[in-house]
Amino acid sequence: MAELGIHPRLAHLVVRGGERGWSSVACDVAALLEEHDILRGPQGAAATDLRLRLEALSGGAGAVPRGMSLDQGAVGRVRKQADALRRRLREGASGATRARGTRGRSAGNQEDAPLGLLAALAYPDRVGQLRAGSRGRFLLRNGCGVTVDPADPLAAEPWVVVMDLDARGRDGKAFLAVALGEAELDEALGAQVESLDEIVWDDGAGRVQVRRVRRLGALTLSEGALRRPDEGAVAAALCAGVRARGLHVLSWTREATQLRERLAFVRALEGEGWPDTSERGLLDTLEAWLAPRLAGMRTLADLHRADLSEALLSTLSWSQRAELERLAPTHVQVPSGSRISIDYGDPAAPVLAVRLQEVFGMVETPAVGGGRVPLTLHLLSPARRSVQVTRDLASFWRGAYFDVRKDLRARYPRHAWPEDPLSAEPTRKPRPRKAP
Repeated sequence: MAELGIHPRLAHLVVRGGERGWSSVACDVAALLEEHDILRGPQGAAATDLRLRLEALSGGAGAVPRGMSLDQGAVGRVRKQADALRRRLREGASGATRARGTRGRSAGNQEDAPLGLLAALAYPDRVGQLRAGSRGRFLLRNGCGVTVDPADPLAAEPWVVVMDLDARGRDGKAFLAVALGEAELDEALGAQVESLDEIVWDDGAGRVQVRRVRRLGALTLSEGALRRPDEGAVAAALCAGVRARGLHVLSWTREATQLRERLAFVRALEGEGWPDTSERGLLDTLEAWLAPRLAGMRTLADLHRADLSEALLSTLSWSQRAELERLAPTHVQVPSGSRISIDYGDPAAPVLAVRLQEVFGMVETPAVGGGRVPLTLHLLSPARRSVQVTRDLASFWRGAYFDVRKDLRARYPRHAWPEDPLSAEPTRKPRPRKAP
């Protein structure tokens, strides 16, 4: 390549083209690419095809497209350079290479020359794939965009190689290109094609897409189904979907929500040795607590099957599970015998909402957190409307209870409103009606 004295791209084209039996055509193409252009025409003329130049080089003015002319000076320089390249190639090549390079391939026998293959040998980074649903818009292997005039015959080709372009702007403008057949693509660059298993979250479809893809840089050559994907990778993709959408896409049952809030309460009380169950904390650690529960799942709908309570508990040691029950019990048994659920929605002030008649006789305000955090009692009317909020039950019995009793006894005559609530029998039911 060094002995040819031309740009490494073009030297590679000549050497590798010669190895494939196209040395004479390869030298013509390299010489053409060294020259700016041998065709002249109006600005924006739809004639980017390299094959037109090669035909004009061998056929003269009679092979020039209508509306264009041949620059005879440029043609002379190209022919001179092509001859020099052929001479250097003969001088520097082995006998075996010369035999392959000259067998039946002359400058005048170019109709079936694999120009796309030769161009790809020089410009492997500028192989372009027609964008879906478009005409004249291509994506190059290097990730850049390029366009040809929609009226250009190359505008509908599925594959091209672009040799000369203006790369300014989002999509560059191609001035010289050539069609590339799939067989030529495979021969020139097949060894550089990567076969990848893609397991990615498709947010629009709301599911994990699983496929095997053959890629050449930024270009997708083919894709097909992947029958046995790695389940860990699928779970990771699902986690990416949850992270994109938010925790609300999961099925948060009442039990799972309470557990999450209980854990937040204990973390606020005990510190960072406990898991962070805030929105941010759970999203940041999805792979640790959620992913192991996603076996066999692919879609947002599948996520509703995930047992979030078990997923959250899996982050705790056995000693922490026991400590959770001690510090943040789910229920409190009140004097009436009812087990009332505790609301940990506010970690700083857990709430026990209970009908007033069910706590007659209870002197001490129940507490959680190992006795450190008194519950905020929402004392309810028989209709379950809050009539008093307190964290000091004893004080309520001594004072505010009598105002509540005065307000409600006429409205709820069948319910007990004793003068001494501490000695009254707690109850869940109204008094039975008197017989007529």
